[in-house]
Amino acid sequence: MTLVPPKIGVVAIGRNEGERLRACLQSVVERSTLIIYVDSGSTDGSVILARAAGCEVVELNLQVPFTAARARNEGFRRLRQSAPELPYVQFIDGDCEVVGGWVETATAFLDSHHDVAAVCGRRRERYPTRSIYNTLCDIEWDTPVGKARACGGDAVMRTDAFAKIGGYRADLIAGEEPELCVRLRAAGWNVWRLGAEMTLHDAAMTRFSQWWRRTVRNGYAFAEGVYLHGTPPERHYVRESMRAWLWGIALPLCSLLSISAYSTWGLILLLAYPLQIMRLGLRNTGPIHRRALLAFFQLLARFPESCGQIKFIHDLYRGRRSGLIEYK
Repeated sequence: MTLVPPKIGVVAIGRNEGERLRACLQSVVERSTLIIYVDSGSTDGSVILARAAGCEVVELNLQVPFTAARARNEGFRRLRQSAPELPYVQFIDGDCEVVGGWVETATAFLDSHHDVAAVCGRRRERYPTRSIYNTLCDIEWDTPVGKARACGGDAVMRTDAFAKIGGYRADLIAGEEPELCVRLRAAGWNVWRLGAEMTLHDAAMTRFSQWWRRTVRNGYAFAEGVYLHGTPPERHYVRESMRAWLWGIALPLCSLLSISAYSTWGLILLLAYPLQIMRLGLRNTGPIHRRALLAFFQLLARFPESCGQIKFIHDLYRGRRSGLIEYK
């Protein structure tokens, strides 16, 4: 395969990804000669594997809390030291593989759209039918094509734009990509989602507990997003946070109060849940059973999201930073 001209480097991050990391690095070694792998304290031989693949390795200081944002920043810093004139960087997580043709498509788009700082494509789950939780992830990745509010951890960015806004907020345990995009827009840039295939992701979620923890993390990110950028014009994650509070906290509490006051008549408020599932199911696409299952989990997610909201408020009140909320 012909190597992409050295105008793009790759920053891959990982922690104990094992064979997923091997596949990730193999997918980018063929597309760039400048690859930085940032390891967050792996104990499975990831560092040796990355060096054997020809990558430059950055091992994070174990005395500083790990975050994906911090890892990407450290990788980007090393990349700029190695190639300060490099115009583009492909960020990728160690549980993902870059699809053939994506890097060429992304860089060509940025070459011709000088107002766009970050471009992403279609991320897909490698094993979407292995579990309902993997299926939910695959649906989550399918966002509208065109100007986007955010990109995920896999994206191609202009190095100058990324550097000028200071990169990711290294202290965020989740939601760091949408937060970065808020600051990119404030600096006059756009974020774009292409319809092209971009990466394969392996969520490896087979248990309900994994899905719950991942969704708690989402709720934490929503709350922190409101804290940082919840005012107009962005109102970042305001809708998502209000939704979590309504369905995960306010309605259950109102139902309990209603039941205590009116006995069984108080159960009427709980009818809002099946009605909401019906509404979401009608809005979703695909076969009826898939739409209904998706609607059920969309509503169920409000409970772990509300737990994440409460956790953020608790951490904020105590003046401490949360550690990573890992699900695998």
